[in-house]
Amino acid sequence: MSSLKKAVLVLFLVSSLSLFAVVKIGALLPLTGGVSAFGDLVKKGIELAHEERGTVLDEKIEVVYMDTRSEKTEAANGIARLIDKEGVIAVIGEVISGNSIAAGEIAEKKKVPMVSPSSTNPLVTQGKKFVSRVCFIDPLQGTALAEFAVKTLKIKKATVFTDVEQDYSVGLSNYFIERFKKYGGQVQQLNYKSGDSEFSAQLSQALAFGAEAIVVTGYYNEIALVAQQARALGFKGHILAGDGADAPELIKIGGQAVEGLFFTAHYHPDAPVTQVSKKFVEAFVKKYGVKPSTLSALGYDAYMLVVEAIERAKTKKPELIATAIRSIKNFQGATGVITIDASGNATKDVVIETVKNQQFAFAAKISASELK
Repeated sequence: MSSLKKAVLVLFLVSSLSLFAVVKIGALLPLTGGVSAFGDLVKKGIELAHEERGTVLDEKIEVVYMDTRSEKTEAANGIARLIDKEGVIAVIGEVISGNSIAAGEIAEKKKVPMVSPSSTNPLVTQGKKFVSRVCFIDPLQGTALAEFAVKTLKIKKATVFTDVEQDYSVGLSNYFIERFKKYGGQVQQLNYKSGDSEFSAQLSQALAFGAEAIVVTGYYNEIALVAQQARALGFKGHILAGDGADAPELIKIGGQAVEGLFFTAHYHPDAPVTQVSKKFVEAFVKKYGVKPSTLSALGYDAYMLVVEAIERAKTKKPELIATAIRSIKNFQGATGVITIDASGNATKDVVIETVKNQQFAFAAKISASELK
């Protein structure tokens, strides 16, 4: 074979390799099961981001989705499959804190970066080098909810409903109670478990206590049911929740009973905070025909931040990508300006939303600097 033919063959092989080379990013989401609505919302944000930025390091990005079925065991098994069988170099997920804690243990052992869009419990990143997030953490949102309850709603007595099976709910309850008591508020704490559908015993106790607000720190399904049953029993006070309320299913299940409910959120499409926020809303409405939820915006930000880190690391080596993630400062995201601190947590403001005319509406913004 002539040297010219050899050169042409080598050039063809190199170009073919680059043509078929892909960067695999895993998306570990609850696509079925108890919090599947969350997984679907995050997936929509990831898909939009992937359409906008589909290559990195001159290679095509392939997003590999893995369903956790909303379970901790499946979250751990799923991330292991993504890393060992699919060969992903980074993972976006999981969505809820308990599942992210389970998956994070595996990510840490295998030294592959994992970025959660929305897991807010401090334990998700605590002591980890490879697990980060693009959302605020529960000490911040629990404190913000208490500040809003006391200073804006003037609440002095609150009953807190805690899902004892969810790390997220237990932590959020504690941070709310700590701040609420600091202002002299009286608190009654009552427990329930994921999947419960009957809350009359707890609600009777709340009414006897004289609660001015019922604070449900779990997820949308139970929040909606508590609200329905509270209103049916004649409760006229405020109903509050954390970001676990932030799914359209809250209104689908709760109907008029959740009208006027307040909850903490990471973002609202009617209050854009960056240029990216505005462009994201426009692109999302064009693609899906509806305004984006917080979780879709967080899914979008998690994907964009991971891709940015790969670009900065200039390599597909997971350990160097993890380091690059932790070095990101003032990143312009859809949900705001994101700075990842040394512990892998995002520093951000807290938004308060309400249900108004059966739609999520912006109510207030509480600066992170106010919550120290």
